[in-house]
Amino acid sequence: MTNSSDTRSPSDSLGLVLDEHLRWIGQWHRAVFFRGGQGGERVSAPASFAAWCVAVNADDLAHQPAVEKLVTLHEQMHRKAKLLLLKAAGGESPSEADYEGVIARFEEFVLHLRRVERAFGAAASGLDPLTGLRTRRGMQEALEREHNRFRRNGPAFCVAICDIDRFKGINDTYGHDIGDRVLAATAAAISRGIRSFDEAFRMGGEEFLICLKETGLAEGFRVIERLRGELARTPVTLPDGRRIAVTASFGLVEAGEDLPVEEMVVCADRALYQAKNSGRNRVVRYGVDQPEVVAGRSALPNRR
Repeated sequence: MTNSSDTRSPSDSLGLVLDEHLRWIGQWHRAVFFRGGQGGERVSAPASFAAWCVAVNADDLAHQPAVEKLVTLHEQMHRKAKLLLLKAAGGESPSEADYEGVIARFEEFVLHLRRVERAFGAAASGLDPLTGLRTRRGMQEALEREHNRFRRNGPAFCVAICDIDRFKGINDTYGHDIGDRVLAATAAAISRGIRSFDEAFRMGGEEFLICLKETGLAEGFRVIERLRGELARTPVTLPDGRRIAVTASFGLVEAGEDLPVEEMVVCADRALYQAKNSGRNRVVRYGVDQPEVVAGRSALPNRR
């Protein structure tokens, strides 16, 4: 692979991955059915996908379930394809079931790759494709802008970090598709629960940041507590009619002239840890609410 792809965006790089895999599947067919499994490096997995995975490790979307699924499909497809090459090299003709197993994985890989490609394109625009909220790419700039307004002429503003409780358990129990549904429903509830001039961002994973403009700590607490209650009272309905109860924990901090934006986020995160460690499904105000330790629970914070 040439180095020209090194400067491509993740979305553009997926176009290269697709092109190389379309060439690869033809080479694989010829090697399995006409060349006794022989084809050298030409029938190995194209290097572009591995390069793409390395490139997105530092990207906000690298740990999204959709990306993880694409990696899994890629591994399954090439493992099955390699097995048939080995069989052909040993003089064994592949069965129809074996062949269909490879082709089915290839078709699913291509379909999912196109979906991820579209999602990365949307993310580049500053919007999270799953929730419709802005991503953290523009979060720092937005918070700095609000902090500058506050320092010029007040009034204060608040920052809250929201983390869905026991989200890993939801993914493990119901699968990532249902996890995505929970994320989208939480984002929708956040959008409904704040004012039109407030801002909400998806920080990554199951975490969201909310900027409550021109709002002191007392009013900010009322807004976030109302949002917390709304989330707890509104279960997520699954396609089969089942309902999942979802709660979230919040850390809340008020702006201060001597508190830079980066420190505000750190303080809100510390308050969130405290909320998690105190039993979850609650709002903790940084510097106001005292730590609570749930009986029988480790004193170490637990975000999940």
